[in-house]
Amino acid sequence: MRIIRDHKYVAPEDRGASAAIGNFDGVHLGHLSVIDLARQEARRLGAPLGVVTFEPHPREFFAPGAPPFRLMGREARAHRLEKVGVARLYELNFNAALSSLGARDFARDVLADGLGLRHVVIGEDFRFGKGREGGAADMERFGAEMGFGVTLAPLLSGTGGQVSSTAIRTALSDGRPRDAAAMLGHWHRIEGEVVGGEQRGRELGFPTANMSIAGLHPPRFGIYAALVDILDGPHAGSYHGAASIGVRPMFGENRPNLETYIFDFSGDLYGADLSVALVEFLRPEENYDSVETLVAQMDADCARARTILAAI
Repeated sequence: MRIIRDHKYVAPEDRGASAAIGNFDGVHLGHLSVIDLARQEARRLGAPLGVVTFEPHPREFFAPGAPPFRLMGREARAHRLEKVGVARLYELNFNAALSSLGARDFARDVLADGLGLRHVVIGEDFRFGKGREGGAADMERFGAEMGFGVTLAPLLSGTGGQVSSTAIRTALSDGRPRDAAAMLGHWHRIEGEVVGGEQRGRELGFPTANMSIAGLHPPRFGIYAALVDILDGPHAGSYHGAASIGVRPMFGENRPNLETYIFDFSGDLYGADLSVALVEFLRPEENYDSVETLVAQMDADCARARTILAAI
């Protein structure tokens, strides 16, 4: 997959795609339905399959001090889009210049002249242009004028209602990762680099890989059965484990992070990139009255997680 970040500098081989447009936070089943429509047009036209998205997320640009809401960072989103067959990721820099474009200017300057798209697919509720002035009917009109086809994708509903990033965030906040996975079409994963920690897990007999969750919507704090992919380095591969998300109240910490204990693993993971999938919520984060009680509970958590993961 090729990543293009500036619509003003696009190589000839990166033009002419059939592209789905949106933020694609989580790359859930609703997003995949939009991408699949773009895929159908790409095959019909003999064109690359593309996705047009924005970085930072427009919500982050307009409200930088708001609480974290993203389900995945830019790298995790790119990994997921590549897995579903996207060949051109137009990850456009969302800045003051782009945000100030009106709907017609966005369609002409970015989609038609800049990226040279042959076809675009948008959700029927898609809004674009300064002040969200443009809608689906406007995109169809601009496409007819500017020479690109337009397909409107209907909103996707699941058994629990409309599939959306908001509904997925709610499921994760409630400690329902399986419900989130049903809407995502895959396990909810947190990806990032392993960073140095306080070594407390190692001292307790449970060495953990520590990862920041800064900028991401925090799932319910507590312990999870987890699937772990080490994405690079000498230990690359897939493993089972137990993950803790929270602030470690027993040790007076207050910055949320993710700590993952990988079963039957020995090795140095500092600096490696991990992808941790939350499978099942085991219990809330708690403050124990002794280290011995904590260790006994961790033993029980790991035994339960092993049983759950063996059944997947």
